[in-house]
Amino acid sequence: MAVDLNYTLADAMLNTYDTHFPAGSLLQFRSGPPPGAENAASGTLLAEITTPVSPWGAAGNGTKPKANIWSVTAVAGGTIGHYRFKNAADTKREEGTVTATGGGGDITVDNLVITVTQVITVNTFTKIL
Repeated sequence: MAVDLNYTLADAMLNTYDTHFPAGSLLQFRSGPPPGAENAASGTLLAEITTPVSPWGAAGNGTKPKANIWSVTAVAGGTIGHYRFKNAADTKREEGTVTATGGGGDITVDNLVITVTQVITVNTFTKIL
């Protein structure tokens, strides 16, 4: 049996993102496969977004969406292979998949193939429990 949480518990767990990944956290787009959140970053750093003030919406029904606009200009060219999300102190990290909009990744963007100085905007980044 898969673990099943009621919405009250799931929302409480998701709302810890407000504390663990507040404004000023760093969302990196990197080439290649993810190395694992316990390991050193790998791949080329294509872009790094500093999360805005109030980066998260309220959790509800087991989901927590990003809030406000998350975008940045790319610093290198390549194909996005994964994301690494970390707090400013780099003591808390997560990694996941990135796909084009509609592709079902943990994060969706408008284009996975990045050129230097291209603006990258996160279309969706919703945490689900």
